[in-house]
Amino acid sequence: MSAAEGVAPAFIAPGATLGVLGGGQLARMFAHAAQRSGYAVAVLDPDPASPAGRIAEEHLRTAYLDREGLARLADVSAAITTEFENVPAAALETLAARRPVAPAARTVAICQDRFLEKVAFVACGVPCAPHASIESQGDAAMVDAKLLPGILKTARLGYDGKGQHRVADRDGLAVAFGALGGVACVLEKQLTLVAEISVVVARDDRGAMVELPVQENLHRDGILAVTRVPAQGVAAAAQGRAIALARRVAESIGYVGVLCVEFFVLADGTLVANEMAPRPHNSGHYSIDACDLSQFDLQVRTLTGAPLVAPRLHSAAVMLNLLGELWLREGGAAVEPDWRRVLALAGAHLHLYGKREARPGRKMGHLTFTAAAAAAAQVQARSAAAILGIEGF
Repeated sequence: MSAAEGVAPAFIAPGATLGVLGGGQLARMFAHAAQRSGYAVAVLDPDPASPAGRIAEEHLRTAYLDREGLARLADVSAAITTEFENVPAAALETLAARRPVAPAARTVAICQDRFLEKVAFVACGVPCAPHASIESQGDAAMVDAKLLPGILKTARLGYDGKGQHRVADRDGLAVAFGALGGVACVLEKQLTLVAEISVVVARDDRGAMVELPVQENLHRDGILAVTRVPAQGVAAAAQGRAIALARRVAESIGYVGVLCVEFFVLADGTLVANEMAPRPHNSGHYSIDACDLSQFDLQVRTLTGAPLVAPRLHSAAVMLNLLGELWLREGGAAVEPDWRRVLALAGAHLHLYGKREARPGRKMGHLTFTAAAAAAAQVQARSAAAILGIEGF
């Protein structure tokens, strides 16, 4: 297929430059994977201190829709990807006119809108929570009572628990809709969950697919806190269904790249798709240390047309998300965590993202423990949580 369709050519050999829109930690880890394989990396991100920009061969410090910046990225790159779903789809379309882009703008646009996500799930027969589009106070007043209590989410630009309100009734829905600024929203029926899992799948331009093992996740305040692999609390049959459903989504929308689909597991074992991310996912970071191919290696392969080989899990893993609170103590003083004690624990793999300022809720890094058995990784992760003051692990 042509570059204008945003699909990678047969193969881009090492030595070429790969472009990425966005310069956060996902782009940084993509750059590390690409550079290990012999590629150079060009990053477009307006932040002069962006984590990926600081390690890339070229950092274009322009806005995402800046014509000159996009032209330069296309000039130097053999193919281009994105690190986050909220990059303007128009930027991807502009680049795709000159270079292969994966994922394509049309698939990223689906993931940018929660309602379009739901439409995509329904279209391919993947169960999702009962829901309704709320675009006005009239919609809120007329909503089906069966959807309450529920969770009201902004249709766009919501992530990590942002742009969400739990609502008990129509009055609460009206208040929450106003609090969110009256923007287009999706109301989802609140479900009783027994587990949350995710599947990272990689699909190339020829339709070949591979995936990481199913990841079991724990969230706090809408932000991922812990990931365990293998998923201990989810039946093997449910894990198999999750993989099949994630593959179905990727194939249905013609996705090329790395895609993460999150699922809720209900008490009867039913799976309900929550959302999808058109990029590597926080829950897949453990794969850098526990698999022979990480999610970022897969991103490089789907972008360059390299063969997709199924990743193998060689170690059980528990991953802790490291948020800015760990650096902040009473009074607001910044204190570096006791990494020396953490690194004395067997199987510890510390990944810090190079962000210069710690803020509450900001993802500063992750800490993965690997071991031959899941229980051993869990013990070490608990010890690290105690050292770092991570509560409720």
